[in-house]
Amino acid sequence: MNDERIEQAARRIESALGRIADLAERINPGPPTMDGAETRHTKLREAVTNSLKELDEVLERLEK
Repeated sequence: MNDERIEQAARRIESALGRIADLAERINPGPPTMDGAETRHTKLREAVTNSLKELDEVLERLEK
């Protein structure tokens, strides 16, 4: 491959990389928010805590 063809290929690759970077920014402009996940996690943690308390109460009654 001669120098001119190598340079052309390098320019095409650089151009393609630029287009890919632009597209990636438009598709995913920033980090995702975790507000919904945090709320679900808190509710799930509360539900599990309550269930464990209920289980403890049942086990205590069975031991008596």
